Amino acid sequence: MPRERPLQRARPEPAHARLTAPAPFFSLRGDMEKQMPAIVHQFMCLDDNFGVLVHDSVTGATASIDVPEGAPVLNALSEIGWTLTHILVTHHHKDHIGGVDEVRRRFPDVEIIGPAPDRARVPGAHRYAGEGDVVKVGALSARVIETPGHTSGHVCYHFYADGLLFAGDTLFAMGCGRAFEAPAQVLYSSVMKLAALPDDTRIYCGHEYTLSNARFAIKVDPDNPRLRERLVEVERLRAAGEATLPTTMALEKATNPFLRAADPALRKAIGMETAADADVFAELRERKNKS
Repeated sequence: MPRERPLQRARPEPAHARLTAPAPFFSLRGDMEKQMPAIVHQFMCLDDNFGVLVHDSVTGATASIDVPEGAPVLNALSEIGWTLTHILVTHHHKDHIGGVDEVRRRFPDVEIIGPAPDRARVPGAHRYAGEGDVVKVGALSARVIETPGHTSGHVCYHFYADGLLFAGDTLFAMGCGRAFEAPAQVLYSSVMKLAALPDDTRIYCGHEYTLSNARFAIKVDPDNPRLRERLVEVERLRAAGEATLPTTMALEKATNPFLRAADPALRKAIGMETAADADVFAELRERKNKS
């Protein structure tokens, strides 16, 4: 096992690095959106996990964000003709790291970067990255954001110059992960940390949960016209067998109830007009758990 190498610390994000993303094209079989130098390829793994590859078109470096399942990742790499150079792990759950060993056998030189807060449960990484560290994939740079809640050691990867966020199971389209290993209030702090990213940030999540999330969201935020429109669009996409991701931070702020705990209309709808924002979030998470 190679000795761990120190990671860069993130510098403040320059204003000119915030890029406006083109409208994405979705396909359940896989979609590629090109924005030089990063190319993102998304495809399905297991029952409802997303596999995601991030490719640097300048150097040819390619990262897999987690490896839910080995075969789909290897097939995607073969079909596109990319060589895997990195695996960026968000958290320890098996449906996110279950395919790592199979992929590593095919690409023995791949560099695995794990979450520093969870070293013990993500063994075998070459490096571990925590809050503020920067990981490089060729010429691409990702800032690590620690987001405890779903697991105590969960991290997200923000490719700030390309306007890309890989949120794992912390934030979903119109939803968030279950608070398995920390109080819901801790998860609330994590999702609000992500909400502070630029509105045009494109968000890739770990699962295709959007339709069920939308149906829950409309129950707790029934007077939100943007949410009603989005529910119709999501139903159309899923009926056509198309993926609902990526989303954007602006769209999530408008329609994701877990980012809207301070909204007066939502608070009134659930009878918590005077509660603290974190407590509203906790109530929403509990209701979603039971839905």
